[in-house]
Amino acid sequence: MRTTASGVSCATFTVACNRRFVNQQGVREADFINCVAWRSTADFIGRYMTKGTKVAIDGTIQTRSYDAQDGTKRYVTEVVVDNIEFAGSRGEAPRPRDEAPLPPVPPAGNPGAGSGSAPGGFTEVEDDELPF
Repeated sequence: MRTTASGVSCATFTVACNRRFVNQQGVREADFINCVAWRSTADFIGRYMTKGTKVAIDGTIQTRSYDAQDGTKRYVTEVVVDNIEFAGSRGEAPRPRDEAPLPPVPPAGNPGAGSGSAPGGFTEVEDDELPF
């Protein structure tokens, strides 16, 4: 993560993509794709994404070039990310980096049996009351 001189957020990262097939040695190879995201997408990535997070990316492939300090011309191909989403299960999605973990939920027990309400706004029911 970085911020430009004009205050625009920018995130640069690499996504590893496993190839569909194994090589002649029986090893599945991976491609490492350079990505860049700007503004709110970059802020989202900086806040929620960590190494190893499974993601789905929507964007465009762009090429650019620049002159390196040694005078050579360098070429870069990268995905400019328009949208990024978690691709793993819900349990794999990390919390924001600056958010404290949620407190543990107390055991339900039978505290609201008389009133019909349980912690979290749920209504307790007996198994024989279920319609299925």
